[in-house]
Amino acid sequence: MTDSRLAFIGGGNMARSLVGGLIADGWNPDRIRVADPDPQQTDRLAQRFSVATTQDNRSAVEHADAVVLAVKPRVIKSVAGELAEVIAAQRVLVISIAAGIRETALRGWLGKDTAIVRTMPNTPSLVQSGATALYANPNASAAQRNLAESVLRAVGLAIWVDDEDLMDAVTALSGSGPAYFFLFMEALQDAGIRLGLPADTARLLTLQTAFGAAKMALESTEDAAVLRQRVTSPGGTTERALEYFRQHGFEETVLGALQAAAERSRELAADFGEES
Repeated sequence: MTDSRLAFIGGGNMARSLVGGLIADGWNPDRIRVADPDPQQTDRLAQRFSVATTQDNRSAVEHADAVVLAVKPRVIKSVAGELAEVIAAQRVLVISIAAGIRETALRGWLGKDTAIVRTMPNTPSLVQSGATALYANPNASAAQRNLAESVLRAVGLAIWVDDEDLMDAVTALSGSGPAYFFLFMEALQDAGIRLGLPADTARLLTLQTAFGAAKMALESTEDAAVLRQRVTSPGGTTERALEYFRQHGFEETVLGALQAAAERSRELAADFGEES
């Protein structure tokens, strides 16, 4: 897979993280090209990763095995229209990381026979700790699915879903999820300060506690409920805090927030994903 030729359309943060992860994973920089209209973006990528860059999307795609669409949802329709002819001629795999753009819309712009893998990475991909869900349309071969998985696995976890409608739930859970944890960390830190801790102490305790809890969960074969029970002594301080969360609708709040995010994902798909 590391000899496959990749073309990135868009050189922003997510593209940079993917390129960096791929090279760290053993991908040959000579097999990667990045197109972006901003010469400062392409200059930074060329200097940092020694990949070929261009401002011309069509030239980047020529002879590629896979094209990664890493542009904003509002411009993806025009970009797809520009590339449709060359993508159809080469029968190249298209990997989309554009949030909210459905496979049917992409196929409408690129051609009905286009092999497409739609993905939803999240921002921890920037530090090679991402969580990405992938959905492949029926035109994608097994080899192309493997290629798409290899690209996204370079920056963290990559997991497949069989129903594209689940991508709205993925967006709500892992796509937006880092912000939820940051919000909770903000609240923990602020509460620690209000309880008398110095700001630096509250911050460091919050960060290390979040890291440690995630590390424990990742390395354990038990689910989160079991781990929670193990650190909750009957009649103790943790039990008191958890009971307060429950009395104030913690679980219902989380569910409502994810439902709202999923609904917004569907709205964005309607706004940006029109085929005509």
